[in-house]
Amino acid sequence: MTDLSRPTLPGTLPDKRQVAASFSRAAASYDSVAALQRAVGLTLLGQLPADLQPERWLDLGSGTGHFSRALAERFSAATGVAVDIAEGMLRHAREQGGAHHHVAGDAERLPLRDDSVDLVFSSLAVQWCDQFGSVLSEARRVLRPGGVLAFSSLCVGTLDELRASWQAVDGLVHVNRFRRLEDYQRLCGQSGLQMLGLERRPHVLHYPDVRSLTHELKALGAHNLNPGRPSGLTGRARMQGLLQAYERFRQPEGLPATYQVVYGVLRKPLADEA
Repeated sequence: MTDLSRPTLPGTLPDKRQVAASFSRAAASYDSVAALQRAVGLTLLGQLPADLQPERWLDLGSGTGHFSRALAERFSAATGVAVDIAEGMLRHAREQGGAHHHVAGDAERLPLRDDSVDLVFSSLAVQWCDQFGSVLSEARRVLRPGGVLAFSSLCVGTLDELRASWQAVDGLVHVNRFRRLEDYQRLCGQSGLQMLGLERRPHVLHYPDVRSLTHELKALGAHNLNPGRPSGLTGRARMQGLLQAYERFRQPEGLPATYQVVYGVLRKPLADEA
């Protein structure tokens, strides 16, 4: 069902095979540390058009199925399809219910028919896709006229505190790269979909120490997956340097980790609007 054979260019987004493997390994631990993911997904749910009543919805990048279950509750008469690149996540989600169908698939090449769904819901998944334009094109293809794409993603500025702290230590790539807000704006504008909303909102989490943050990223499967990342274990001296560098960001609530979240709601034009 899934073709992960296309190579990733050096210095770009992570290789999808590594993303899939990392999130599959994290399936059992993901929900216990997914506070940001829950908050962002709830915000995205709140941005769906009030009159939307899909007959079939797609949870794209469905992960453990938390929002598949939320969509199933909200649209109880609809048929739900969960698609994820990580088969370990799908196995975990299938046991929890929610979607009627769980399919291994790539957001850039969806294994769905044309004009087959009324809602594509995707929260914090498409940041791992190298070609976001292809994601938009596929969403437009599978949506029925009048259907809605609602997505959240991450953009440049995410985890800047961690990035700057590592930069002070060794200058290597330790933090995942994300595309610019301007790229989301441009690609959405060129997609042929009508933009009902597109905005960036910062979400700031606080941690008692750096190890709490890095442990959470690993438990989520969202630790450093970039080409050019250092190989092997992080040495004690470099880790101590990171701890010291991050302390300059400390606030009364703890050490901040800022996520720059992009929210987009787009609509496929009706036939007479195209």
